[in-house]
Amino acid sequence: MLCILSFLTQAQVKLLSLNDLDTRLAQGKDTTYVINFWATWCAPCVAELPHFEKLQQENKTSPLKVILISVDSKSKILTLVDPFIKKQQLKSEVYVFEEPDQQVYIDHINKNWTGSIPATLVVNTARATCHFYEKEFEYEELRKITIKTN
Repeated sequence: MLCILSFLTQAQVKLLSLNDLDTRLAQGKDTTYVINFWATWCAPCVAELPHFEKLQQENKTSPLKVILISVDSKSKILTLVDPFIKKQQLKSEVYVFEEPDQQVYIDHINKNWTGSIPATLVVNTARATCHFYEKEFEYEELRKITIKTN
């Protein structure tokens, strides 16, 4: 039992409620949040993850924060998502929604979201800007949309 508990405390992926996400965005002041919705089984999602990592690395000193939210089931955190994060050496914050009903968080994020991934939400509360994209990004395009929101 102790071995299992030890492994659980080392997990890089955290659960996130919709309320926690809303609170974080509201407290962000002048921070631009780039929130990517992805899954380990989605090839276009996996292909674009390095672009989000690069964006975070290149903006370490600016008020820009990349958050990666896996839509994999929360029951897969230890067996699938966490090993994937470690293998890919992702450094951005990674979460899985606590909400088991995908339609609840889909409607909460954007009423027009069909639920397909990859999807990206770019938010700056102080500037009252919010853009939602249901598509795969190349790095240059991703960088341009964050500049537009900043």
